Amino acid sequence: MARSLELRYLVRPPEQGDFRSPVHDPRVVARVGLFLGAAIVVAFLTGLVSHVHQHPLAWLPLPPTPVWGYRLTQGLHVAAGLSAIPLLLAKLYAAYPALFARPRVGSPLHALERLSVAVLVATAIFQVVTGLLNVFQWYPWSFSFVRVHLAVAWVLVGSVVVHVAVKLPVIADALRGPVLEEAGDGPTRRGFLAGVAVTVLGLTALTVGQTVPTLAGAALLSPRQAGVGPQGLPVNRTARAAGVEATAADPGWRLTVAAGARTVALSRSELLAMRQVTVELPIACVEGWSTTATWQGVRIRDLVALVHANPDVDVRVVSLQQAGSYRESVLPASHVAHPDSVLALRLGGADLDLDHGFPARLVAPGRPGVLQTKWVERIEVLG
Repeated sequence: MARSLELRYLVRPPEQGDFRSPVHDPRVVARVGLFLGAAIVVAFLTGLVSHVHQHPLAWLPLPPTPVWGYRLTQGLHVAAGLSAIPLLLAKLYAAYPALFARPRVGSPLHALERLSVAVLVATAIFQVVTGLLNVFQWYPWSFSFVRVHLAVAWVLVGSVVVHVAVKLPVIADALRGPVLEEAGDGPTRRGFLAGVAVTVLGLTALTVGQTVPTLAGAALLSPRQAGVGPQGLPVNRTARAAGVEATAADPGWRLTVAAGARTVALSRSELLAMRQVTVELPIACVEGWSTTATWQGVRIRDLVALVHANPDVDVRVVSLQQAGSYRESVLPASHVAHPDSVLALRLGGADLDLDHGFPARLVAPGRPGVLQTKWVERIEVLG
């Protein structure tokens, strides 16, 4: 059968009747598509949360609580993105015979549906491939991942909306119908759907441990895991990579706190002589990994008070790092006033490791790890 089918392909393009597997069925396509659409929506919404954190909107302030909020949303974002990979492959396999349907374009509505499918497939593949490479921090391109990933996400969601709107009657009818078995080549429909479900659940189980501590032991596919790294915490960017090994270890380092013309310069020993607080906060990164640690240091609002500034104000936190998109960050007023926002000097009872931001780093609740600025040299009160 396979040999004769192959020979027929040599003399003419395949037709829908040539695809005899029962998996190529609207009822299978609709069910896989339902879960793929859910994964795309979850990844899109949680991705927006991360984007607003990194590019704040004045009309949409993000609160510092719950302190685990960003950890949850980013963990969901990466888990949904990874689950979309087998779901996308399964949907493409189940639906691809429709590419050979005749006529190619039967009406303007049919043309719109085909265009939406082309855009949907292209953008979905782009998103899962670039997102996966981002998890492993490999960027074989010159464009800004954050900006392009967001822009393509809007196009992907738009194409999903158009596709569903055009195919809604077919989708609804397919979902209402039972997944009946029929004779044919290849796996059964129920077997195929069960295989997809097992693959998605298995992939999730082998990666979600980078966010869920109780499953950390099973996170075999996670590039970074809790307990691995200096002081038991993963490191994305080392002091050497940031070019701060000498300046961060310099005994002459001083923290400058400024509010207009009022400035205070503090050595590390002077910071340690101030009132110290201990907070337990997660570090959660855009790549999906997160872990909770115990930090000791000085509250940001206490440092702001040294220059007689109102704690209900944004501050800019500047690193010794001289280049890079995240060499500085803005800490919103709500975070400045929060008692768990600290300039951390110690981690787990020991001085910060150089790779974790020695001599001092920012740690605040509900923030992306890239905004928890390391190797801090200056805090500027804004406004």
